[in-house]
Amino acid sequence: MKRLFFALAAAAFLSLIPLAAAADWPEFRGPTAQGVYADGPLPTEWGETKNVAWKQALPGKGWSSPVTADGRIYLTAAVPVEGGKPDELSLQALCLNGDKGTLRWAKEVFREGPSAPKPHSKNSHASPTPLVRGGRLYVHFGHMGTACLDLDGNVLWRNNDLHYAPRHGNGGTPVLVDDALIFSCDGSDKRFVVALDCRDGHVLWKKDRTEHPQNGFSFGTPLVIEVAGRKQVVSTGSNVVAAYDPKTGDEIWRVRYDGYSVVPRPVYGDGLVFLSTGFDSPKLLAIRPDGAGDVTDTHVAWTSNKNAPNSPSPLLLGDELYTVSDAGILTCLDAKTGTEHWHERIGGQYSASPIAADGKLYFLSEEGLGVVVQADKDKFRLVAKNPLNEKTLASYGVLDGDLLIRTETSLYRIKGR
Repeated sequence: MKRLFFALAAAAFLSLIPLAAAADWPEFRGPTAQGVYADGPLPTEWGETKNVAWKQALPGKGWSSPVTADGRIYLTAAVPVEGGKPDELSLQALCLNGDKGTLRWAKEVFREGPSAPKPHSKNSHASPTPLVRGGRLYVHFGHMGTACLDLDGNVLWRNNDLHYAPRHGNGGTPVLVDDALIFSCDGSDKRFVVALDCRDGHVLWKKDRTEHPQNGFSFGTPLVIEVAGRKQVVSTGSNVVAAYDPKTGDEIWRVRYDGYSVVPRPVYGDGLVFLSTGFDSPKLLAIRPDGAGDVTDTHVAWTSNKNAPNSPSPLLLGDELYTVSDAGILTCLDAKTGTEHWHERIGGQYSASPIAADGKLYFLSEEGLGVVVQADKDKFRLVAKNPLNEKTLASYGVLDGDLLIRTETSLYRIKGR
């Protein structure tokens, strides 16, 4: 029954986007954009040498998560320019062969000078995750620009005309809806959501945020949902979450809250959008997305401020919503009511977003500890704890039933069969 549920959940979200190959992991949080892998089990045990198919050193630094298509792996990195000025960086797209992990190509997309704003210690100059679909790779470096490449590394277009002042660097990742590549730009001076034409990179629409908070910077990744046959792009920002029409950018609905530096990507299911409101005191919100205008007082189904995450995205499985706080407290909630079933401390600090496969939940700590837990609303059931003993802030990727784990220096492929 659990495998049937995973398959149905994936099918529902795949209907919103052009189909990828069955085993592809084409964007942040995979083909469902919600962290659910529906093509069978994933490995549950690994270590620094145990069940490691390969380990590949990566150039430069970056916290973008790995994505995959047709047996290839795509990442981004910020690489010091050889012979360049101090702190001069080459912002690159990377492609690795999935079978051996060898670097297939690296392509400079933008060049960042030493005067560029420095990111937070838990961020990087290459944190947004790439997106691969329809034979094209889309890479995003926040205020430095956005670009499209073919899968051989040739740059098809660049757009670096969207200017704003980032705070702590960049982090939010684009989403592709039909021909629109949509992302949020929430800086300390300007806050807007924008759509680029995926064919040539020109701006289709640009909409300013409706709220003007003191701390306006955020790092949200939108989520595409469908309500009553109409697509919505749900985008979180400081003090507000709003749904936009992907064709026009018109705001459909919004909910106000107190929160800034919002990182987690929303999830959606059973008629509710679930999100966390960011710093300083995060709350979980469950919102009915069938309203219009400001629905703060009418469409919030429930709220919870107990152990809500600042950074990791929630994970929705059937009637249960799972969250892990930055301090490592895993909580299982009833998704319809917000009632807590249980919570448990699983060890470590967390920034990466969890994934699920074959009835199991996968968490990855900042210290490189992979924690696998059985999905069960009745009690906490630990499956395994798997230390890599390397710093990691990136989320899991998946390649043909294997896990991909990016650490500060390397990429691991953890074999499942």
